[in-house]
Amino acid sequence: MTEFVLVAGAWLGSWAWDEVVPELRAAGHGAHALTLSGLADKQGVEAGQQTHVQDIVGEIERLDLRDVVLVGHSYAGIPAGQAAERVGDRLAHVVFVDSNVPVDGESFLSAWPSGRAMVEASMAAHDGFWAPLTEADCEGQGLTDEQIARFVAGSTPHPGATLSEPAVLARPLDGLPATYIKCLLDGDEPMGDVAELLKSEHWRLVEMDTGHWPMFSQPRELARTLLGCAGPS
Repeated sequence: MTEFVLVAGAWLGSWAWDEVVPELRAAGHGAHALTLSGLADKQGVEAGQQTHVQDIVGEIERLDLRDVVLVGHSYAGIPAGQAAERVGDRLAHVVFVDSNVPVDGESFLSAWPSGRAMVEASMAAHDGFWAPLTEADCEGQGLTDEQIARFVAGSTPHPGATLSEPAVLARPLDGLPATYIKCLLDGDEPMGDVAELLKSEHWRLVEMDTGHWPMFSQPRELARTLLGCAGPS
């Protein structure tokens, strides 16, 4: 069976996948939602970006997982993309869910010049952490009021060092077997780095007609898409 390893983006923890994990397990696969250091139930743990890479690699190795489909959402695409090349033949596929992708030598902030000032201002005002979004920030992303409330209530401040530390890649990502899920309410075109990677024969694009957090807005549809990346159960 396939072993799904699920990593949510900024402010979120393993709980974000609570409606996706049962769908994957019901299809006969393993599903392991991971909280990155410094977030959710791991608040208080110091973390840089390479800590998050090691969180993912370490969990895959600790559980001795094989035939892994590694799923990185939003910010988590950056550590997931680095972890994907470090787990060797344990990896079957990597899925980037409306996510950033790592670029060697670039950080989350340096690769997002239009948002850098906003994030750095938030970090300066919150002791080096990126403050979680408000309910108003979540409008227009296909979420119900209840889903927004759940998202906001569960979010925790995101460690700033993970955003400013550069990615380290030994080889280009275009050689990885990968799927990129573009959530259309968050923009109908993948960012430039992703568009280049999608030219690779190893990458494919899947579009979802929802917002940036499909694990909340369309968990069953997201699970079906993920299952399409799996081997036989």
